[in-house]
Amino acid sequence: MSQEKWIPDGITSVTPHFVRKDAAKAIEFYEKAFGAEVKQRLNTPDGRVMHACLKFGNAAIFICDEFPECGPALEPQTEKNAHVTIHLFVEDVDAAFKRATEAGAKALMPPTDMFWGDRYSRLQDPFGQMWSIATHKEQLSQEQLEKNMAEAMQQMAGAAK
Repeated sequence: MSQEKWIPDGITSVTPHFVRKDAAKAIEFYEKAFGAEVKQRLNTPDGRVMHACLKFGNAAIFICDEFPECGPALEPQTEKNAHVTIHLFVEDVDAAFKRATEAGAKALMPPTDMFWGDRYSRLQDPFGQMWSIATHKEQLSQEQLEKNMAEAMQQMAGAAK
């Protein structure tokens, strides 16, 4: 088995991650206003955008809908919350997470293997900025991503009962 790169193709080390109340409308706006190209999009069964990657020339952003049931990732106008999560790809997420928390960041989610192929974590820095830090572990097809997401959503629904 080949060694996966620690960052996906076409993504830079630092990637802004926007949270919106209506990510679908925001995506439509970014396509129309700035010529953004949707490279990937995953919708939940209830129609929310769980994750989308938009390319703007040689740069990219991530965007999703609010998921208040998953923690403090809300649009800036919903409460007073950081409105951009900085997504940082690193070679070793566990070491980066440890270094950040030792430096004073608040751990929100420890490094965890996620259904989309990344080992992923979430932090809040001492200044209130939200960060997600990840190491890309496996490149998955759109079909596999959708299958994995459906399974993860089913597990989350079962855990909420």
